[in-house]
Amino acid sequence: MSHNHNHTTTSKNFKTVFLLNFGFTIFEIIGGILTNSIAIISDALHDFGDSISIGLAWYLEKYSHKKSDSKYTYGYGRFSLLGALINAMVLIVGSTFVLANAIPRIIEPQATNAEGMIIFAIVGVVVNGAAVFKLKNEESMNARVMMLHLLEDVLGWIAILAVAIALLFWQTYILDAILSIVITFYILFNVTVNLRKTISLFLQATPDHVQLEMIDEKLKSINKVISSHHTHVWSLDGANHILTTHLIVDKSTTRDEILRIKYKCKQLFEDLKMTHFTIEIELEDEVCLMKDDHEH
Repeated sequence: MSHNHNHTTTSKNFKTVFLLNFGFTIFEIIGGILTNSIAIISDALHDFGDSISIGLAWYLEKYSHKKSDSKYTYGYGRFSLLGALINAMVLIVGSTFVLANAIPRIIEPQATNAEGMIIFAIVGVVVNGAAVFKLKNEESMNARVMMLHLLEDVLGWIAILAVAIALLFWQTYILDAILSIVITFYILFNVTVNLRKTISLFLQATPDHVQLEMIDEKLKSINKVISSHHTHVWSLDGANHILTTHLIVDKSTTRDEILRIKYKCKQLFEDLKMTHFTIEIELEDEVCLMKDDHEH
């Protein structure tokens, strides 16, 4: 089964975001050097990492839409998830580098050009805001991780704007270094949260919004279904989920009733965004050939 998401639009959105981010990164590096602002340079290094990640995510997102084959029978959707993982790792390395350069400026603050910082901050809010807008409706974990990082950039630029305005009146240049460290720690916190979610998806954990107990209850509410077992749910990319289950039905169940049970399950699983699902029907007196879930 396939979902109705427009892959062409997704690819175009990633392309637009990549071009916006990479172009602005070059602009930002020049601006950081001209204004002598470690906060802007920190964000430039962060954006450079983002640009690499977005470019990779763009490629992997396109690659992930290849049709299934004999090697990847579920398709290439998890390559999108790989992009989210690499993106998180790049940001962690970049943030560590930023901290190593920002901390010494706490001890020895350096003068910055407040007027220049204001100009770059306004452009930063506009460019990153446009990029966030492009990705706001995407559902894959890859796109969601990317959008979160871009949203953090918007907030970071708003903070830089506030500090730059303050520097117009008070020459407390240590604010620039403090802001750089605060932005970096904020980014590290959110990257860590998303990295845990991405790794969880790679390890085939049950998606956060899915409640297996609720699914089992709904399955048992179908007429002629006695119970369910071996119910497993995992996600391809954070947006497209896979479910398998075994249903024990009354031994008097007819062929037509089995077809009706399958149709009811199909309706339930589509509501839960299960793009692939497998239903094993077992009669009440039939022995399940699979081992117990907790056996190894």
